[in-house]
Amino acid sequence: MDSLITAAARALAMGDPLGALNRIALRDDAPALALRGIAMAQLGDLDRARMLVRKAARAFGPKEAVARARCVLAEAEIAFVSRDLGWPAKTLDAARATLEQHGDRANAAHALHLEVRRLLLMGHLDAAESLLATLAPARLPPALRAAHELVTAGIAMRRLRTRPARTALARARRAADAARIPGLIAEVERATQILNAPAARLVAQGKERLLSLADVEALQASPALVVDACRYAVRDPRATVSLARRPVLFALAQALAEAWPGDVSRDALVARAFGAKRADESHRARLRVEIGRLRAVLRPLAHVSATKDGFTLTPRRATEIAVLARPVAEKHGGVLAFLADGESWSSSALALALGASQRKVQRALDDLAAAGKVQSFGRGRAQRWTTPPVPGFATTLLLPAPLADA
Repeated sequence: MDSLITAAARALAMGDPLGALNRIALRDDAPALALRGIAMAQLGDLDRARMLVRKAARAFGPKEAVARARCVLAEAEIAFVSRDLGWPAKTLDAARATLEQHGDRANAAHALHLEVRRLLLMGHLDAAESLLATLAPARLPPALRAAHELVTAGIAMRRLRTRPARTALARARRAADAARIPGLIAEVERATQILNAPAARLVAQGKERLLSLADVEALQASPALVVDACRYAVRDPRATVSLARRPVLFALAQALAEAWPGDVSRDALVARAFGAKRADESHRARLRVEIGRLRAVLRPLAHVSATKDGFTLTPRRATEIAVLARPVAEKHGGVLAFLADGESWSSSALALALGASQRKVQRALDDLAAAGKVQSFGRGRAQRWTTPPVPGFATTLLLPAPLADA
């Protein structure tokens, strides 16, 4: 490898894409194309980066399997950062196998981390945790060790395990400091801010207050009956009832829980569950049917009783009822939550991550755009959505640099 390629690779490893481009910007050989693609990705020009990396993969000969696998890995990370969650995972698996076969363990580990992050983003926590457990972080270089701990913290945060998450972030910070990559240090700081930021609202007996993730963890472990408007479930310490696919029943349960220990009038329940401004006899009949269904599904956890004016919710075992809501009341809060990571998302990627239909996500995006809460760029399949302005730091690109060959 010539000295300019080596110097450019070292510049990229230290988070200096402009320094790398100063050395190889006018070169079109395969190694230079690959490094130019990585540099453009770090600068945020993801379309140009993808084109350069693909061009580099074609330029490497059939005998340069490791170099081509590295290009596939770089393209996979560009796809991840641009939230192209439909990028073929089998292609990344094949590249990882090639890297492992040829002894490039660092880049093979990076490929595995990319797949774990993709699974985590889509909510597949068990699969992400199982795949991550196959790696020994102590053997990784500092940058990859930091990435490993960031993923570990992300899984712990989503499982409401704040102490392990905080411990993993502390390890990530030490590894990022050792790597001396400013963007990576910034990503660790942002993850720490997310851990400490308000994660939900507690609504109980007519009062509201913001909760941190640690507060949410404590609430879930308490003896209270919790109506969780973040995950659309009702739970106590012994049982959980999911209402994620039954929005009318959840709306009724949330209304009754917010009014506890009082009752909710029939007209108010009709307005909450069906969106009707005035209740007629057909609405009342439908309400009776839905209340009967709610009684049946909540029987292990609570009673739904009729009162003179409406209905009331009474826990079977718990001594109190609390509603766990999103920190900001927003009809399309789930979509905004994903866009808040600062990356540009396609509607298809959001649909995959949310487990919803693409048409439903598109309608939500149109509503949010009309309210000035999101903005888009591009057209057709290239259209991407983000929040204005982009909050926080862009996701750090830990793209592979062929330093091992230097």
